[in-house]
Amino acid sequence: MTVFTVIQAGLLVGGGIFVVMLLNAWRKNRKQEAQTKIFPIGLIGGFANFCDTLGVGSFAIKTAGYKQFKLVDDKLLPGTLNSQAVVATVAQSLIFLTAVDVDEVTMVSLVLAACLGATVGARLVSGWDRQLIRLAMSAALLVVATLMLAGQLELFPLGGLALGLSGWKLGVAIAGNFLFGALMTVGIGLYAPCMTMVYLLGMHPLAAFPIMMCSCAFLTFFSAGSFIRMNRINSRAALVVAITGPIGVVIAAYLVKSLNLQLLAWLVIGVVLYTSFSMYRSWAGERAKLSSAQSLS
Repeated sequence: MTVFTVIQAGLLVGGGIFVVMLLNAWRKNRKQEAQTKIFPIGLIGGFANFCDTLGVGSFAIKTAGYKQFKLVDDKLLPGTLNSQAVVATVAQSLIFLTAVDVDEVTMVSLVLAACLGATVGARLVSGWDRQLIRLAMSAALLVVATLMLAGQLELFPLGGLALGLSGWKLGVAIAGNFLFGALMTVGIGLYAPCMTMVYLLGMHPLAAFPIMMCSCAFLTFFSAGSFIRMNRINSRAALVVAITGPIGVVIAAYLVKSLNLQLLAWLVIGVVLYTSFSMYRSWAGERAKLSSAQSLS
């Protein structure tokens, strides 16, 4: 039995347990959730998970759509988003585990680091200023995207074809994924930073996909499970995206797997630039809200 077989089994078992928990929550809450509009939620969720599989992320897209059309109660939004992510990220992980032969040590080390970061490191970053993190990450990703662009234009060598890391590079990657796992607890997504780090350390761009997807899949088992136990989700909304999300994943996954190395590298650059802009927009929006609240007081 290989390490990847164990990972696949863990994904299937964890996903199965989650689905049972979600169905139980839906049976318990279906009367009060009967007015939830499943068709727009399903469409938004499917599209968001299509984008998620490309590395763009899904939470921002879902949040914008749900708020725009008033589809999910704000107080239930965090739990609903986490619960909607589980089945989709399991599907992503299972597809991309077979897409590229990532080194087992590298894969397991980075997944464990992200999970450890989300549980232990959360205490470290929970007191950090979220606005400062957003601004710093936005600036850092913009610099990295510029470096990647220069590499693509052959101004200097960047990127690589390695499927594993060792020595100091593996140490840097473990520390990085630990931090990215911890930052998820303050609303900073793991996908783009992980994709950026893997690329800069000389790995094949496609190698980032199983690493970041497995990291998030295992993380969401615990986060979504906690929200369900606290009854802080819209289970009807979570259940419909558990169906439409994987459909978007399958469509996008085979698009990514069919890209050649050059196009994949350009995709990574686009994702990093988009994430940099999104973080800056979140920072600016929050700053405007704070300024408005201060002026009213």
